Amino acid sequence: MNDLSPTPLDRVRRQLALALGENAAFDGWTGAAVESTALAEGIDPDVARLALPGTATGLIDLYGQGVDAALEERLPPEQLAAMKIRDRVRALVWERLQIQEPAKEAIRRALAILAMPQNLAAATRLSWRSADVMWRMAGDTATDYNHYTKRAILSAVYGSTLLAWLSDDSEGAADTAAFLDRRIDEVMRFEKWKGGIGKRERPSLIRFVGRLRYPQR
Repeated sequence: MNDLSPTPLDRVRRQLALALGENAAFDGWTGAAVESTALAEGIDPDVARLALPGTATGLIDLYGQGVDAALEERLPPEQLAAMKIRDRVRALVWERLQIQEPAKEAIRRALAILAMPQNLAAATRLSWRSADVMWRMAGDTATDYNHYTKRAILSAVYGSTLLAWLSDDSEGAADTAAFLDRRIDEVMRFEKWKGGIGKRERPSLIRFVGRLRYPQR
């Protein structure tokens, strides 16, 4: 029987994952950020270097896992279950942005790193994982074509909203909130069309996702 309990290094990774983003805002996604985070959390930097990835993309990945864990803590199943599906998705995307607020500058740096050609596969994987986590938390159990379309669409919604949020200086990120609401309204209209007259013709997922990624503000 396999022992699935976390190892000491697993616990170090979990402890440092989310805090890493705040230090990466100053030190970049580097070993310096790992050392700063470890010292702030009372962990031996040598142990932290052993536990954490040694690459920028690996550190960004770990931070994303920390955001996922924080999201699940902040929005427990019983709270989401009381919401309509639209409101669940909206709450999940918005709360994810709130969790990342202390690391906003680090997110900018992370996106620049992930945009490099050699990192596009990692960027796609991380975007898909974020969408998958949010859909699972929203209660989605689809295993057919809809499983993939939902995640592709939410990935586009989240990605475009993240970019809007990074450039938003409005009070309380009100502009981002309005932007997010418009994107979700578009998705709801698409889903309604797909379930109605859209049955007579195959909806163009690629065209629709492209519109979500590069919408008119």
